[in-house]
Amino acid sequence: MKGYTMLEKIGEGTYGSVFLGKSSCGSLVAIKKTRLDMEQEGVPSTTLREVSVLQSLTEISHIVKLLEVEHGLEREKPVIYMAFEFLPTDLKKYLEEQWKETRMPLGLVKVLMYQLLKGVAYLHGRGMMHRDLKPSNLLIDDSDPDMPCLKIADLGLARLFSIPIRSYTHEIMTLWYRAPEVLLGTTHYAPPIDMWSVGCILSELVTGVPLFPADCEIQELMLIFELLGTPTEKVWKGVTELQDWHTFPQWRSKNLFKLYPALGSDGIDLLQSLLQYQPNQRISAKEALGHPFFDGVKAAPTRPAARRGNDWDISGNAALIAAL
Repeated sequence: MKGYTMLEKIGEGTYGSVFLGKSSCGSLVAIKKTRLDMEQEGVPSTTLREVSVLQSLTEISHIVKLLEVEHGLEREKPVIYMAFEFLPTDLKKYLEEQWKETRMPLGLVKVLMYQLLKGVAYLHGRGMMHRDLKPSNLLIDDSDPDMPCLKIADLGLARLFSIPIRSYTHEIMTLWYRAPEVLLGTTHYAPPIDMWSVGCILSELVTGVPLFPADCEIQELMLIFELLGTPTEKVWKGVTELQDWHTFPQWRSKNLFKLYPALGSDGIDLLQSLLQYQPNQRISAKEALGHPFFDGVKAAPTRPAARRGNDWDISGNAALIAAL
């Protein structure tokens, strides 16, 4: 890409590669190179969607910035280059580091959740669903350990939503963070699917482990029902009419106060509001920002990723790599 220097490859996938790069002004970038097969499918739909979505999201510091897009040729084959701001790590790796010695402080949980909700509220406010929120899709600049900066990445599955709600594919979202209505086969969904994922991420920040780590969809539903109780028509109107509803064991909901003693009453209330079965009863991102759990919390300021010692940390931008 003009104005950028490739330093080294940091990931490779089906459609292309991700490189650590440097701009002409010396700042680090992540350059995503996507190969195009013009005879087959042309530009992958996820690439087109990611470019169009990111180019429209420029006013918020909690969504990764797309700096530049270029079309070019490599060995006489068309490619697309996308330069993103570079962040040192992602929330999945950050969590692993935090939990090596001790649990994540509740104050840090609040800061990261508030930033995540700021980004999600911005997306939803502009009519977009992310549809694949998970720790590896959330990049972190942790150059200031007291105030890490979280940014949402990998918008390849993002979609515009409209009223009335349209039909979408239910083959979305990583299994562990997938909302129950999607697991049960609905194709008409809306932003509440993202809020379920946010609830799963809140639990993971507090415990250090995924909330529903299943191997298949039916096991995922079983884990959800075992924790929150098997839903009934009284709790979730229309649930038994969903495409993939079956007769499930009848579990009663567990006491979240016993499972999350460090979260406090406000935190439990927020978690319960995010993990509601009925989608329209889930708290919205905008409402969640005003929840008492976040009293006194402020989002981190925007700043460039930092250099660490004499070596560049190239473990970040995992969401870009995973999207390939």
